[in-house]
Amino acid sequence: MLDTKKKDIRALSKEELREFFISRGDKAFRGNQVYEWLWQKSAHDFNAMTNLSKETRALLEDHFVINHIEVDRMQKSADGTIKNAVKLHDGMIVESVLIPTDERTTACVSSQVGCSLDCHFCATARLKRMRNLNPDEIYDQVVAIDQQSKLYYNRPLSNVVFMGMGEPLMNYNNVLAAIEKITSPEGLGMASKRITLSTLGIPKLIRKMADDKVKFNLAVSLHSAIDKTRTGIMPFNEQFGLEDLRTSLEYWYEKTQKKITFEYCVWKDINDRQVDIDALIQFCRQVPSKVNLISYNAIGDERFTQASKEVIERYTRSLRNAGITVTVRRSRGSDIDAACGQLANKEEQA
Repeated sequence: MLDTKKKDIRALSKEELREFFISRGDKAFRGNQVYEWLWQKSAHDFNAMTNLSKETRALLEDHFVINHIEVDRMQKSADGTIKNAVKLHDGMIVESVLIPTDERTTACVSSQVGCSLDCHFCATARLKRMRNLNPDEIYDQVVAIDQQSKLYYNRPLSNVVFMGMGEPLMNYNNVLAAIEKITSPEGLGMASKRITLSTLGIPKLIRKMADDKVKFNLAVSLHSAIDKTRTGIMPFNEQFGLEDLRTSLEYWYEKTQKKITFEYCVWKDINDRQVDIDALIQFCRQVPSKVNLISYNAIGDERFTQASKEVIERYTRSLRNAGITVTVRRSRGSDIDAACGQLANKEEQA
């Protein structure tokens, strides 16, 4: 049962932990020890903190809890992808995914329970947004997938993408705090260049990230460079149009010197015309970028059907002829509903 009286210890900074011990007549460095156990060693139990006395562990137990996640269910795809149903401390469920390739292992993590945006092609959008994830809940997903990577693939996690459930920029402070812990030498010590945040494109928050001098990579779920078409599949585009998105991305590049990755699904009779290709090329020419053409993973909406192989080849050829870097990304984990756009805990929908 959730203990609502005790404070989650991972909500405290290192300095606050030091002050806690000083206030009880102990040495400040005790807070450093606890902080290391919580973030570098990912301890979920005070009794695991074996360099602390039993009295100190009992003191922590009396005052705090560690609201850690649990992998409630795990499914493994035929292609090796692993999907986790992650139970949070309050019983809510999100999903995370381990994506293995020959060269790397990537963690795809969630940032919200559900989503407040309304992309018609995405299963997560069918869930109402129930709450934001805390930094430690995001961090714990990465730790769990790192452990799975070592167990099943005999290598540590190499990359993290914020492409799971939720819009990361709608949980801005917690997501950035989680990334700080993931990249900090006092946390997991992962290089910022190994982390990609994927957003639907909220211009003012893209500008804020640039001003905050973030070091990670940015991907934008674009899917059309024509306002009318994009609004038809992603209605929030009516509020955050392409012109505003473009200027925010120009600002991002000016501040960070990092190219943007545009994620782009091609659907039959939606964005499969030459005019759609031409608009994408024009948009890419205005913003230093590359394009990932990604497979569409069906969620039961007949309006959305993967475009033909010939259309994908036309997109690829046209982009390359225009000097734009393009890759075609093969879908992973679709047989267990773990692919892009499919994450939506089925029990929460029931």
